[in-house]
Amino acid sequence: QVQFVESGGGLVQPGGSLRLSCTAPGIQFSIYPVGWYRQAPGKQRDLVARISSSGFTAYVDSVKGRFTISRDNAKNTIGLQMNSLKPEDTAVYYCNKGFPPELPWGQGTQVTVSS
Repeated sequence: QVQFVESGGGLVQPGGSLRLSCTAPGIQFSIYPVGWYRQAPGKQRDLVARISSSGFTAYVDSVKGRFTISRDNAKNTIGLQMNSLKPEDTAVYYCNKGFPPELPWGQGTQVTVSS
């Protein structure tokens, strides 16, 4: 069974940056649309950014200009560069393919933005 593995989270001060990475052995990311999602405590899991197989990207308004989704075909990974982080970005971040998401969720990676 495919297992998404997210990494790169941590504790960062407001205004700081983090870079998340997603991998999934058995999935060739270059041929699928992939998204980054996040779930804050007590809230539903929401799509944050997405990238199509052709490289088209889209973002939720709250992260536009701060987050950048990317794909490394050689390493078969999906990245999420997060800059100018805010406390409201605190959440567990997940990746998945397809819209709506098609596969079981991984463990996610915790991002905490706090001074």
